[in-house]
Amino acid sequence: MPPVISPEAERQEILRHYRRLLRTAKPYLKDGDPKLIKKAFNQSLEAHKEMRRKSGEPYILHPLAVAQIAVEEIGLGTTSIVAALLHDVVEDTPTEISDIEREFGTKVARIIDGLTKISGVFEYGTSEQAENFRKMLLTLSEDVRVILIKIADRLHNMRTLDSMPRHKQLKIASETLYLYAPLAHRLGLYTIKSELEDLYLKFTDTETYNDIKSKVRQSQAARNRFIKEFVQPIDDELKAQGFEYEIKGRPKSIYSILKKMKKQNITFDEVYDLFAIRVILDVPPEQEKAACWQVYSIVTDFYQPNPDRLRDWVSTPKANGYESLHTTVMSRAGQWVEVQIRSRRMDDIAEKGYAAHWKYKDTGSIQPESSLEGWVNKVREMLESNNSSALEFMDEFRQNLFVKEVYAFTPKGKLVILPDKATALDFAFDIHSQIGLHCLGAKVNQKLEPLSYQLHNGDQVEILTSHKQRPTPEWLNYVITTKARSKIKDFLRDDKRAKAEDGRFLLEKRMENIGVPFTQENFNRLLAYFNVATAQEFYYRLAIGQVDGRTIRESLFTSDKPVPSVLEPKTFDNEVQKIRGVRPDMLVVGEHTDKFNYSIARCCNPIPGDDVFGFETDQGLIIHRTSCPRAVDLMSNYGNRIVRAKWTDQLELAFLAGIRLKGSDRVGLVNDVTRIISTSLKVNMRSITINADDGIFEGQIMVFVNDTDHLNKLIQRLRKVNGVLQVERFDSQHA
Repeated sequence: MPPVISPEAERQEILRHYRRLLRTAKPYLKDGDPKLIKKAFNQSLEAHKEMRRKSGEPYILHPLAVAQIAVEEIGLGTTSIVAALLHDVVEDTPTEISDIEREFGTKVARIIDGLTKISGVFEYGTSEQAENFRKMLLTLSEDVRVILIKIADRLHNMRTLDSMPRHKQLKIASETLYLYAPLAHRLGLYTIKSELEDLYLKFTDTETYNDIKSKVRQSQAARNRFIKEFVQPIDDELKAQGFEYEIKGRPKSIYSILKKMKKQNITFDEVYDLFAIRVILDVPPEQEKAACWQVYSIVTDFYQPNPDRLRDWVSTPKANGYESLHTTVMSRAGQWVEVQIRSRRMDDIAEKGYAAHWKYKDTGSIQPESSLEGWVNKVREMLESNNSSALEFMDEFRQNLFVKEVYAFTPKGKLVILPDKATALDFAFDIHSQIGLHCLGAKVNQKLEPLSYQLHNGDQVEILTSHKQRPTPEWLNYVITTKARSKIKDFLRDDKRAKAEDGRFLLEKRMENIGVPFTQENFNRLLAYFNVATAQEFYYRLAIGQVDGRTIRESLFTSDKPVPSVLEPKTFDNEVQKIRGVRPDMLVVGEHTDKFNYSIARCCNPIPGDDVFGFETDQGLIIHRTSCPRAVDLMSNYGNRIVRAKWTDQLELAFLAGIRLKGSDRVGLVNDVTRIISTSLKVNMRSITINADDGIFEGQIMVFVNDTDHLNKLIQRLRKVNGVLQVERFDSQHA
């Protein structure tokens, strides 16, 4: 229970937050703005006066916190502050959008309308949830502030997720990693993106999060010392050359450290770039580029750079507007260090993303049509031309959020930025839909290449077209961009429709020739005989010759044998509903669970003691760990099929788990390891593989254990074996 606070103390707390908001916003406010903000605050205070958050605190503190994030961390102005303060009013009270418009104007009303459409976490499952995401993106294409305030709202919810029940924590955290973190990344909000990822990890895999966090903290003093020594010569030289600047060491986020450990299969101690040094220059816009390269020259005078790790986003900014010069250099202590060099303007854009673009719009230092606006326009185009299912759309959109980019040029030297692994056919559609639809192939750097050619940075591409060329279903395998996919699908759909019309005409003629009336019953017989599900598909196959019209004879319709009717295929959601039945509030997994069919997921091998959830399928329930690589996808997309689950107190049930070992090879080591496994803990071993190379051994052991405690004890004992340097649990895909 939260402590009881007197109404007066609560009032003071609310006023303290409100005053802090005004103080932060003061530099950006124009005449009349404070009055407008006060009016919004009072209306929100009145609307939410009876409401409390799950933590017990007054609800008004949430809109105040969202407005604070919008100003302080995203850099938004008065319109957004007002919208953030009022963002839950329409949903929670009788207030209508028209009332907001009358009181605060059209812009605020439109933003709040957008936010109201996308409120809540959607439990109902696949299509409903994806449809809500699509609504949210529609609002993005109207006013990007809707998404920015929504991200601020989600950030505050994640920061205060402690007070939510466990299943809600998992659902909200997974949805955050699935959509909001990639969106923050795409809109250039790197700091927020990193915090959202870290908070996701904190609530889904608390143990790992705390472990890495404490290791980062322990190494902090040594890191600060190292940074000080590393920066010293650069600092002296920058002063000597008269630069105005700031240097700071930025630690890597906990989530990105874990991602690196998993990707490269290394321990925390082997992650060399736990931090980056950032040099921020105060220079006028026209001198930025030259100044960044000058500082690069100073850094590389003192430290040897890694030529493969130079990233120049100053000359060619990333598609989300990010500009910076990155190099990785070797310190005197023999450690690689990433150095980021950028101007104050670039740093602002990197920290505050989209919002910061407007601040610099009039300085002429950024193109009026920034790459980020170009992206928002592409989203708009994508939404307008998209007729695939909401789920498909969601998948395609997410693929476009996190991708790297490839830079190619037209024959006249115009730069075209496409997602990494884009093809010549993607390039053609990016230039113009008609060029894409008639594309024959491409000349890349004067050499003929097929449609499926994957572009590389710096390629110069000339598209070859022909009026006779038409898209085929295979083209969908050659493209990765949403624009190309949707245009090809549109063409194929229209083409199929036109051919189906021809097929219908052919069938009518054939039925007339054999003297059989064209009735629904007779048509159903044809569908059943040729095993085709829909009318359009049958007409289409007839038109292209897959169904031979000559085989349609009178005898087909006079036979006494009943022809099974072809029913419309059931939708996936109906099937799921049928399987679900009544959902128990909490599923208990353990010994006495014969009454339902469950199995253990092979992707993450949960064992008793792990935090788990159930996922419903046709074959019964599959039990996954909440930290499973697939968990985010399952929880975000199929919320209605997730069942909360926990283990009962186990008796001696055996579960399979994997242990990975690394160390220095020596005679008798395998013997010591197997002895510990078989004798000290009564553990049965299913398999063991040990590979030794150049005095280093790596081993994988599959063992049967009772629960996580049992497994952790075994891991602790193995760590004590002479020569063993690293022992960790791993998720076996092939258990």
